[in-house]
Amino acid sequence: MPVQKVAVIGAGQVGATTAQRILERNLADVALIDVIEGLAEGKALDMMQSAPILGIDRSVVGGTDISLLEGSDVVVVTAGKARKPGMTREDLLGANAEIVRGTSEAVAQHAPDSKVIVVTNPLDAMTYLALKKTHFSPERVMGMAGVLDSARFAFFVAEELGVPPSQVEVLVLGGHGDLMVPLSRLASVGGMPISELLPPERIEAIVERTKSGGAEVVALLKSGSAFYAPSAATVKMVDSIINDTGDVVVASVFLGGEYDLEDVTLGIPVRLGRSGIKERLELTLTPDEKKALTNSAHKVRESIYWLESKGFLGG
Repeated sequence: MPVQKVAVIGAGQVGATTAQRILERNLADVALIDVIEGLAEGKALDMMQSAPILGIDRSVVGGTDISLLEGSDVVVVTAGKARKPGMTREDLLGANAEIVRGTSEAVAQHAPDSKVIVVTNPLDAMTYLALKKTHFSPERVMGMAGVLDSARFAFFVAEELGVPPSQVEVLVLGGHGDLMVPLSRLASVGGMPISELLPPERIEAIVERTKSGGAEVVALLKSGSAFYAPSAATVKMVDSIINDTGDVVVASVFLGGEYDLEDVTLGIPVRLGRSGIKERLELTLTPDEKKALTNSAHKVRESIYWLESKGFLGG
């Protein structure tokens, strides 16, 4: 197998930590790209100076030159403005659409065979924009959200019950925002449904905390947003693609009739591999879950319609 390469666009906290995790796991060579002069170069140099200590055999290079994308098997897009306290993901729509549009066009030019993982918020709308501006097939463009949202849900359940997070199995579908759909009905600990371990009011409280999991971190940090968990979730997806694992994860993907939804990017379970999205999986949902997922799709569509009205989706 040829040497794998991952490009990470955006050398902020999420992007740099993603690059570091890829490097430390020896998953692939990394190109770290940022418009700020010296930022990506400095972080890449710092990472490489840790290589002799950690036994790293891969390399990371940093720079402002977008041609560093060339030869990338996977491109991770983290570039964009971070949320500040009190901001919703939708507040970021206009500013980050400018960034993701230009980035996507550059990916199409310099890494035409790559798979794209979008991390920039508002994530589902930015994934849709990246799909349209790269002109890639829907199997090659996806958003990182469900892995992160599911991890938050799992941790909150584990914290509540005092069990290791690794024992908790959960799924969170839908958009990456307030209308995400944590499937508490399917959540389990060691194979036991959480409905047998927790009263309904505690489960509902955990569901609500999951929906505001990112905002909780933002409020505590005062400046900046989450990056440890988002980077871990992103690398999980990178690993699944690079190593062709066939792992099932929840990702924001373009729907063409699945769950009776069309022309929208939304979090559903998918199987990932070297080609990108190998399979979209349809769960049997209850009427309430189906309604919640449809409402989440409507919310994402509002952002997509806004992007269209402002000309971001043209061309």
